[in-house]
Amino acid sequence: MKKQFFTFLMVAILTSFSINAQKTVSGVKLDNSLTVEGRNLTLNGAGVREKFWIDLYVGSLYLPKKSTNANEIMNSTDAAVIKLDIVSGMITSEKMINAVNEGFENSTGGNTAPLKSKIDKFKSFFKDKFNKGDSFTIANLPEVGIVVYKNGTKKGTIEGQDFKKALFGIWLSDKPADKKLKSSMLGK
Repeated sequence: MKKQFFTFLMVAILTSFSINAQKTVSGVKLDNSLTVEGRNLTLNGAGVREKFWIDLYVGSLYLPKKSTNANEIMNSTDAAVIKLDIVSGMITSEKMINAVNEGFENSTGGNTAPLKSKIDKFKSFFKDKFNKGDSFTIANLPEVGIVVYKNGTKKGTIEGQDFKKALFGIWLSDKPADKKLKSSMLGK
């Protein structure tokens, strides 16, 4: 009997740790930390991108240490991850590419010309069909650049701090894709 009680107690303790190790946003379970290329990153914040009261995706931001300063995050050369978890079947490749175009226009103040080839390459990572449950990981790796994964499969890499700043600006600039999502990603 003592052995069964001890086993039950251990399972309860371990379960409570794993429950505490995640946050759920719009049905998406987000880990409180992740490791990218040997770097430990902490969930800074997460929220939902909505349009017409429909949840489209969960956007989460992982950093080496928590920050509420969007400009510092965009300008930082540290490792960082923006993760997009698709929660709506209404998102298509075409709609995401259009949103990315608008996001780069807004984050660069309309000056996308110097980044055109990098933006075009980035948009190519979204050409495959989208499905509810798809996950995109957009990782800034200082020695490499931006590395994009779809459902864990590497789609490609884009170099340049200028591109990283514009890309992260889609969600964190003064004219973000969604002000409420920006605030949530900043942990506010």
